[in-house]
Amino acid sequence: MSARSLRKLAPAYVAVAAAAALALSACGGTTNSSSTGAAAGGSTSSASANPSAPLKSGLRVAFLPKQLNNSYFTVTDRGGKNAVDEFKGSFSEVGPSDASASSQVSYINTLTQQSTDVIALSANDPKALCTALSDARSNGAKVVTFDSDTDPSCRDLYINQATAQGIADTQVKLISDAVGPDGGDIAILSATANATNQNAWIDLMKKDLEKPEYSKLHLVATAYGNDDAQKSQQETQALLQQHPTLKGIISPTTVGVAAAAQYLANSSYKGKVQLTGLGFPSQLKDYVKNGTMKAFALWDVEKLGYLAAYAGAALSSGQITGAEGQTFKAGSLGEFKIGANGTVLLGDPTVFTADNVDKYNF
Repeated sequence: MSARSLRKLAPAYVAVAAAAALALSACGGTTNSSSTGAAAGGSTSSASANPSAPLKSGLRVAFLPKQLNNSYFTVTDRGGKNAVDEFKGSFSEVGPSDASASSQVSYINTLTQQSTDVIALSANDPKALCTALSDARSNGAKVVTFDSDTDPSCRDLYINQATAQGIADTQVKLISDAVGPDGGDIAILSATANATNQNAWIDLMKKDLEKPEYSKLHLVATAYGNDDAQKSQQETQALLQQHPTLKGIISPTTVGVAAAAQYLANSSYKGKVQLTGLGFPSQLKDYVKNGTMKAFALWDVEKLGYLAAYAGAALSSGQITGAEGQTFKAGSLGEFKIGANGTVLLGDPTVFTADNVDKYNF
């Protein structure tokens, strides 16, 4: 992601069996760890829930994002670490440097070998990770997905940042407002072609575009920047060259929208081709102030990771099993209820404009 504010990752490999260490190093990623409690015991696998059970101390919680060195996941994982510190667990962050499912599989296998209690993961593919995750769960791990889900049968809970429909509705309305009443051709700049959340939002955006109020907007292309800043800029340039009548771009990925904003801001298209998407206020505030874009949206990313960690701890401690209707307390965020298909909703996205963007610091 261009213009991103990354925290500096300090690799600290945990001492494990030689085979596990080799598996980690072969993936080309890193492991960041902190421990604030005693060594954790095994995960609770009881079929019945005990809401009054205390959270276990020393739970081993690993966050596995789509890729490391991505500022979106830097912030979500920071929220996860804050939660783990609160309930006196042991936190680690592992992951590949590329956003691919095959790379994530190696890390899941290593976490299984380490008997990790909770695996919190943002999936690069809905099905490709399922065998590895099933092995992890059979070994006692509780699997919580956040941001991007797997097939529901492959995990225990999914922490959804907002409803897919709400995100899609917001994106389409923002580009419609930015382009204006005359409408025109628009394009989507996504992350990876197999990203579960991206594809769900895109499908719903396409349905929104069939509504009468958006009849003047025409989706002409969908491009994939693979959550890589350079490729996202290349794809932005290609969209503009291949579609000279383009009036707007939706990029529902923090990497893509920041890269597209940087490209547009330094081109003759600034102010002529409108841009919106899902991005960080800290990265995009200058672009809404200088006229590159009018508005964008996002949820509280740090809270997403925080909630995922507490959900995993509640599962591993036996407070919940993941059944619909069960509730659990997520630290300072309060109580949450599990919905259909093991889904927990964080909340609605926030729309940021030049008028309010300075109020937010993530």
